[in-house]
Order: sequence, then structure tokens, then C-alpha cells
Amino acid sequence: MKKVLKVLLIIIFLAGAGYAAYFFVKSNQKAVIEFETAKAFKATIQNKTVATGKVIPEDEVEIKPNLSGIIEDVLLEEGEEVKTGDLIAKIKVVPNEASLNSAKGRVSNAEIVLKNAELEYNRNKKLYEKGIIADQAFNSAELSYSQAKQELANARNDLQIIKLGTAGGGAANTNIRATVTGTIIDIPVKKGDQVIESNNFNQGTTIAIIADLDKMIFEGKVDEAEVGKLKVGMPLKISLAAIDDHEYDAILRFIAPKGTEENGAVQFEIKADVTLSGDQFVRAGYSANATMVLESRDSVLSIKEEWVQYVPNSDSAFVEVKKGEQEYEKQYLKLGLSDGINTEVISGVSKEDEIKVWNKTEPVKRGDSNG
Repeated sequence: MKKVLKVLLIIIFLAGAGYAAYFFVKSNQKAVIEFETAKAFKATIQNKTVATGKVIPEDEVEIKPNLSGIIEDVLLEEGEEVKTGDLIAKIKVVPNEASLNSAKGRVSNAEIVLKNAELEYNRNKKLYEKGIIADQAFNSAELSYSQAKQELANARNDLQIIKLGTAGGGAANTNIRATVTGTIIDIPVKKGDQVIESNNFNQGTTIAIIADLDKMIFEGKVDEAEVGKLKVGMPLKISLAAIDDHEYDAILRFIAPKGTEENGAVQFEIKADVTLSGDQFVRAGYSANATMVLESRDSVLSIKEEWVQYVPNSDSAFVEVKKGEQEYEKQYLKLGLSDGINTEVISGVSKEDEIKVWNKTEPVKRGDSNG
């Protein structure tokens, strides 16, 4: 009985071992992969770079006041078109106390001088009419009298300017007008704001910014590794984040002679004149990308980058060319320009060669994981 049981256990063990071996072989058995082939083709390959930046007006003019005061009224808004001389805002003058007192004192002094000059003139006039004094003495008194009248007029005008911003002949100082024709792109002040005049020691408060939106430029930056390939006058394509499916032509006009370091990389500023189309309104400050073609090859023999293999620790590149049924042979290449998808083939394969296409995976069959 024990002998029969022992034999039965041996049979069960052998059967289990056989099944395990069969399952292992079956689950690890790989079908032969049949690679597809493709041929080299003619293509135009371009090496491009993209600069990020924005589009801004070529000309922007800041309107500043000629005197200090408080904004009394703002008559226009951003986005409105203006012509030279159009009224933008009004300023209420807040006179400086020291200047005001000095001007008042000058007026009082001029009045005293004029009164004295008038008395002297009247006295000499009577003497002159009687023939008592010479012409020269009378002319001198007359001149002093005229000068005193003019000085009083000047002092009163200065006082009026300090108090009201004008001498009475107009309101040029208190009325802020456009100095150029264009579109108002910014009014950084509002009614009640205090403003400072523009002078030799202070830039003054900006009342409005006017720009010609028909003349836009692209302003961006490129990396130092690519700036050496750029040339003034080369064409660019400008795409705007705010306007889909539309590109604008541009011409590179400026490359900065000095770079600036940003996040560990040296960047160079570039500028390009943008040609606008009449059917799209481009606003100042739109973010933009400028695409520049650094190198180009037209109608050259090319292959897909994904077909190319590289020798480890080497720059040697090769493809596998079909020699028979699922038989391939390495063919070393001399490559040229690449755009990341296609690459130029200078030598190594011909247009008739069938090249192995890599990255093909075998489809998973249902039930394979269960043996």
C-alpha cells in the first residue's frame, strides 16, 4: 500500500513539474517581430528657433504737465483716437505759498516804482514844455516811466500764472493736450490726483500715453547659442497668443550687442518690424513668439529621425537596410541638417534602399497571459 502511494506521489510531482515547465516556456515565448521598411524621400528641412516676447508700438509718447496741480477733469479714455491738439485733461493749479508771496511782493514793489516814475515823468514833461530842460533829460524820464509800467505788467502776469496757471491770454498750461496723433493706450491718473510738472530736475507725472498702433514692433530675447546665426534684415514669422491661426510677417531690425543673464543663461534682446494686416486689430502688449529660420535645405534626400540609431559613446549613426526576407545590414550614415523629425542624408543610403522602421511593438494577443 505504501509502495503504491509513493508511486502515485511521484507521478503527481512529475505531472506538476511538466505543467510548470510548459507554462514557463509558453508564457516567455516571443513571436518573431516582422519589421516594416520605408525609403528615403525628398524634403525641405529647416532649422528654426523661437524667441518669446511681445508686440509693442514703435512710437509711444508720454504727455506730461508744464505745471504742478490737481487733476480737475479727465475728458478722454484709453482706446480713443486723438489728433494733435485734442484736449485730454484739465489741471487745477495749487500755487506754492512761497512763490505766491514772492510774486505779490514783486507786484507791490513794481507799483511803488511806477508811481515814482510817473511823478518824475510828469514833472519833467512840464519843464520840457516850458523849455527849461533838454531833450535828453526828458527822454530819460520818459524811458524810466515806460520801463516801470512794463515791469508792473510783467509782475502781474507772473502772479496770475502762479495763481491760475495762465496770464489770461489762454489756458495752455492748465489744459493738457495731445502732442501727437494716435491712440491713447494708457491714462494712469484720475480726477483728484496730484501731478508734478516736468522740468530739468523731474520727469513729471505722466497724464497719458499716446501710441501709433499702425506701427508695431516685436521685442523679444534669444539665447546666446543662437544669436550668432541671426542677421539684421532676415524674415520672421510672428504668432500672437491672443489671435489664433494667424501669422504676421516681420523683418529683424535690431540685435543687442550686449546680453543679460537670466536664470543662468545669457539672453540677447532683438527687435523686428511687424507688418500688420487690416483685418486684425493688434493691441499693444500682446505676448508673441517669433519664429526664425536659421538654416534651410530645399528638396534634399531625407529620412525620419526615428529610423536612425547611434553607436554608444560615439557620434556614428546608422540605419539597417533590408538585404533579404527579414534580414538587415547596418549602413553607416553621414547626416546633415535636422529639424527634429526629418534629417538630411548626405551619404550612406539611396532613395531605393529599404530601411528598417524601428519602435514597432507586437500586438498583445488575448489569452497569452493565461497560457
